[in-house]
Amino acid sequence: MKIVRVTSHVLCYDLDEELGYSQQYFTQRTAHLVEVETDEGLIGWGECFGAGNVALANKAIVERVIQPMILGLDALDREVIWQQVYNLLRDHGQKGMPIQALSGVDIALWDLAGKAVGLPLYKLLGGAFRQRVPVYGYGMMLQRRPDLAQAFEAEAAAIKAKGFTATKMKVGLGVARDIELVEAVRDGIGPEMRLMVDANHAFAIHDALALGRELERLGVYWFEEPVAPEDRAGYRELRAKLAVNIAGGEAEFTRWGFRDLIEGRCVDILQPEVCGLGGITEYRRVLALAQAQLLPVVNHVWGSGVALATNLHLLLALPDLPGGAHPEPPYLEYDTTPNRFKDGILVRPLDIEGQVRDHDGTAAPPPGPGLGVEVDRDFLEAHRAA
Repeated sequence: MKIVRVTSHVLCYDLDEELGYSQQYFTQRTAHLVEVETDEGLIGWGECFGAGNVALANKAIVERVIQPMILGLDALDREVIWQQVYNLLRDHGQKGMPIQALSGVDIALWDLAGKAVGLPLYKLLGGAFRQRVPVYGYGMMLQRRPDLAQAFEAEAAAIKAKGFTATKMKVGLGVARDIELVEAVRDGIGPEMRLMVDANHAFAIHDALALGRELERLGVYWFEEPVAPEDRAGYRELRAKLAVNIAGGEAEFTRWGFRDLIEGRCVDILQPEVCGLGGITEYRRVLALAQAQLLPVVNHVWGSGVALATNLHLLLALPDLPGGAHPEPPYLEYDTTPNRFKDGILVRPLDIEGQVRDHDGTAAPPPGPGLGVEVDRDFLEAHRAA
């Protein structure tokens, strides 16, 4: 089964209102899908992490750099392909966009492998440790409005009403303002619902400590990316001085980057982004490093229905750590803010919110071989980036 074509599909549309996180505000949704075709007519789908113009840059890497390296190779030789591409790209990018581009190609090859043998992805990964995955509703993105605290409180209450048992919010406007926002969300969901806070590396260590102490008071479960991902010492200091779990890893790449993060005991909860770190092939290596240190893993998820389906399979196949009679299973991260690419991009929608409502806050991957998804080509054409 030889690879005959690799195509990038960069999609976008205008949002009705601006959304943001600590680093920027944005007015468009984007997504970057990768399609790998074979001489036997099978097609695999993957997704690359990276929004906006980053997706356009990754498109060039996928089609003009990686595609010539792998045309004519056996699509089932995923390990060989990964190593060959990485070795040839090593001098030009051991992190960042080249690895994001490789991720989308690799995921598509795993989708192809499942289709070739008629098995869902989680079976290729060794089987399911659970039949459904708990889902947390991510929302409360930053906006430039004077009533943001009131808006956050109402949005958090709405997420709870949809059946989610945990939620995550953005911060990064400064310690005092962030405390006000977290208090508002806590008021909206009550004292029992699990709450996570994501700073997107907004803080230096002093402010991260100050905010972290208030997050302890407010019963926050994890404090995500509190400082820059390069600041390993800062992560370790926060872990030593705060009771709240420190989470991170979405901005790390390959086994070598994660090796230092894991062996350095920098985080309590690891958040690998499979669409960015090197794809499923490399995710499995990162997972082995985490398991060797008994480090809990909760995947970072940001993207379309392709990324969501990929992560549902990965989380079914993820063992409980450290294990026990009453283990806590991993969460699926689900973006509750407006995003047509979650379901509109698929012929058969995942309907995560419907699953959460009808199945006690949980979701399962779609049936069928590989990822189990079929991409709607009319939708692709209607949302193709210029």
